[in-house]
Amino acid sequence: MDEITLRRPDDWHLHLRDGAMLEGVLPATAAHFARAIVMPNLVPPVITAEDAAAYRDRIIAALPEGAAFEPLMTLYLTEDTDPGDVRAAAASGLVTAVKLYPAGATTNSASGVRDMDRVRGVLEVMAEIGLPLCVHGEVTDREIDIFDREAVFIDRVLDPTRRAVPGLRVVMEHITTAEAVAYLKAGDDSLGATITVQHLMLNRNAILAGGLWPHNYCLPVLKRERHREALVALATSGFERVFLGTDSAPHPLHKKEAECCAAGCFTAPVALGCLAEVFEAEAALDRLEAFTSLNGPRFYGLPPNDARITLQKGAPIAPPARVETGAGPVTVWSPGRDIHWQVV
Repeated sequence: MDEITLRRPDDWHLHLRDGAMLEGVLPATAAHFARAIVMPNLVPPVITAEDAAAYRDRIIAALPEGAAFEPLMTLYLTEDTDPGDVRAAAASGLVTAVKLYPAGATTNSASGVRDMDRVRGVLEVMAEIGLPLCVHGEVTDREIDIFDREAVFIDRVLDPTRRAVPGLRVVMEHITTAEAVAYLKAGDDSLGATITVQHLMLNRNAILAGGLWPHNYCLPVLKRERHREALVALATSGFERVFLGTDSAPHPLHKKEAECCAAGCFTAPVALGCLAEVFEAEAALDRLEAFTSLNGPRFYGLPPNDARITLQKGAPIAPPARVETGAGPVTVWSPGRDIHWQVV
């Protein structure tokens, strides 16, 4: 097979930033994706419905002329979040989910949650109205090894929270471990998960072997090969509660190639071609559409897109090494091997 047509995909986990960076990176997503769950970890974060409405307006204003793209807005959960504001924002159709960042877990997460008991009221409202909670699933305790933080989060935070708030719809975002795969598969229809392109294609050697490779550094970090294999098996299996969330996360070059580099991989321009490589290697191209275009809308209660896109296979493609933005150049992520598929 050297050509495949899919319903236009959605991205269920995306960072667009703001200002000049937003204007520079948004076209890469709008070119391929119909909708995206937009992360709220700006500075200051998107906490209230008013914040979300203003941010949505800025995204729409930054779209290229003629682009067909819908930003799906989220609220940043804090210990001071007003349950009434969440209820009203959901009822108006303004927000599609609420995002949980454990305080200090990743970029711009200092305002996140430290004590889950303090957000119980918000979670109970969300369970009542069916509004999903998108979870960055890592503990932040310094004594917990960074490669174990996802598994510990599941045991210590996620499972107790789901038991305490029955019916809460949860998306385990950017899962990275075999433990997360097992927990997802053992769950019910209220539990979904996203997987990124980089976690499907690379293991932790891509950060650490032969030097330090900052453009492969993201949070959660890449894990051992056995975990990558578990993610690939899940994504390509047709399992209905897992779907694409690129976690495409742009940073200007000077923040990536730095003494203390920023976490994130800017994958939006190459995500679909890379995924086609992964699914083709598993003889599963017939299941790619479910992962990119069907499972996510099903979980979120939205219709799949009517529009189609086509990917073709040919000679190795040469994506741009960088995207120029008013906030500085952003390096386009590369898996370190030839990619033969591209959107046409």
